[in-house]
Amino acid sequence: MMKRVYICAPLGGNVPENLRRARRYTEYALRCGVAPVTPHFYALCLDDDKPEERELGLAAGRSLLWMCDELWVFGSHVSAGMQVEINFCKSLNLPVRTVKDNEIQRKIGGYAP
Repeated sequence: MMKRVYICAPLGGNVPENLRRARRYTEYALRCGVAPVTPHFYALCLDDDKPEERELGLAAGRSLLWMCDELWVFGSHVSAGMQVEINFCKSLNLPVRTVKDNEIQRKIGGYAP
């Protein structure tokens, strides 16, 4: 069975660009041999600009954390939503790993996110 890894990365702000990056992070995780859990794709059916829909997506994502083996942090900064996910993982004693852009570039090529 593959290790389940929660993808923790920014979504708010430039949602289309951050979804593109989330897709890249998901590909990276797959090519590392793990099963990525990427809640960012909820933004395809929820409006991140509407607070109640954003919270619904965040809550749904957090509900998946308990079944994951690790959390991988992507991106150049940690957003408030990401910090909540990181803290939740730490409360579950799940490993938290920061993935650097150059690691992604080495594994899947292309330009850095």
